Amino acid sequence: MINWQQLEHEYYMPTFKRIPITLVSGQGNRVWDENGREYLDFTAGWAVNSLGHCHPSVVEAITQQARTLIHISNSYYTIPQIELAKLLIQNSSLEKVFFCNSGTEAAEGAVKLARRYGHLYLNGAYEVITAIGSFHGRTLAMVSASGQPKFQKPYTPLLTGFVNIDYNNVVVLEKAINAKTCAVMLEPIQGEGGVNLPDAGYLKAVAEICQQKNVLLILDEIQTGIGRTGRLFAYEHNNIEPDIMTLAKGLASGIPIGAVLATNKASVFTVGEHGSTFGGNPLACAAGYATLKFIIDNNIVRNTNLRGQQLSRGLKTLKQKYKFITDVRGLGLLQAMEFSDNIAQSVMMACLDNGLLVNELKKNALRFMPPLIITKNEVNEALEILDKALTVI
Repeated sequence: MINWQQLEHEYYMPTFKRIPITLVSGQGNRVWDENGREYLDFTAGWAVNSLGHCHPSVVEAITQQARTLIHISNSYYTIPQIELAKLLIQNSSLEKVFFCNSGTEAAEGAVKLARRYGHLYLNGAYEVITAIGSFHGRTLAMVSASGQPKFQKPYTPLLTGFVNIDYNNVVVLEKAINAKTCAVMLEPIQGEGGVNLPDAGYLKAVAEICQQKNVLLILDEIQTGIGRTGRLFAYEHNNIEPDIMTLAKGLASGIPIGAVLATNKASVFTVGEHGSTFGGNPLACAAGYATLKFIIDNNIVRNTNLRGQQLSRGLKTLKQKYKFITDVRGLGLLQAMEFSDNIAQSVMMACLDNGLLVNELKKNALRFMPPLIITKNEVNEALEILDKALTVI
C-alpha cells in the first residue's frame, strides 16, 4: 500500500499543518479516507464547499462545460462568465464584477481598484485602512494588509500603504482617516481572526463615516459571502451597501474562483489596468453559476439560518456543561468555540477519532463551518461527537 503521507513529506513544501488522514472521496456532507473510514465534514474545505461534496448540480455543470470549453483567454466573450456576472449583480447591491482565481487575488484587485479611484478622484490617495486581527490573504501585499503580526513578521519589510487599527472601534477609525486614505477594508465578521463579530451598529457607522469622508468601503466577504451567515451576503445584516466587495470561498463549490464586485462609482478600471489569465474561465464560472443559482432557487439561506441557530444552541449548551469553554460565538454556519486553555488541537483530534472534522482556529478555539446543506440530524450528530470529545478531554 502506498504511504501517501510519507510521499507528501518527501515532495511537498511543509506549508500546511496537516491532519494525519488522506481523504480520497466525498459525497454530500461526508468524506472518506483511503481506508474507507467515514467522516462528517464540519470544515467544508474552509467554508468552500457550500453545497457539500460533489453536489449533482455542480458536477453536471462542470462535466458539461468540460466537454464544451474549459478555458479561453479573456480576449473573447464567454457565456458562463456573463451568466455568473449577471446573477451576482442581480442579487447584490453592486453593479460590476471582475473574476479572478482566489480570495487573495480578489482582495488584491479590490485594493488596486481603490488605489486607482484614489489617483483619479482623491488627489492620489493610496492608503487602505484595515483592522487588527483581519485576514485578507497570503500574497505579500495582503499579508501587509492583514492585521496579524504572526503572518507579517517572517516577510518584513512589509509593503507600505496599509494602516492597521482596532476592529470594532468607530472612534479610532474616524481618527485614522486622512488625506492619504482611499479606502477602508473590513470583514463583516473576522473569520480567520477568531470569528469575531462587531457590535450592532458598528458597520453601519463605518459606512456612514466612509461616505462622509469620501473614501471607499471595501467589505471582504470571502468567508462570509454566498449564504454562510444566513443572508446571501453578510452586509445585508447591517443595512449597508459597500462600494467594493470581495468573494471567493463558497462561490463555486471548490473550483478555484474569486470575484471583485463594485458600484458604478467605484468601478474605475479601464482596458489594460487589471486582468487575469485564468480568472473567469468557463469551467470556474459554470461551477459558480450552478452553485449560486442552486442556493438562490432553493432558498438555502433559510437552512443556513435554521441549522446555524441549532448549532449555536447546541454549542452554548455544551458551554454550560463544560466550564473550560469560555465563549461560543458566530452567525449562521460560521461558529466558534473558545477554551480557557490551549486544548483545541486535542479536542479536534478527539473529534477526528469519532468521525467528525472540525477546524483548529487557534490553540484555544475551534471553528465550525459545515456545508450550507447540512441537515438537522447531522448537526445533532456533530454535537454528540463533540460532547464525547469534550468528555474525554
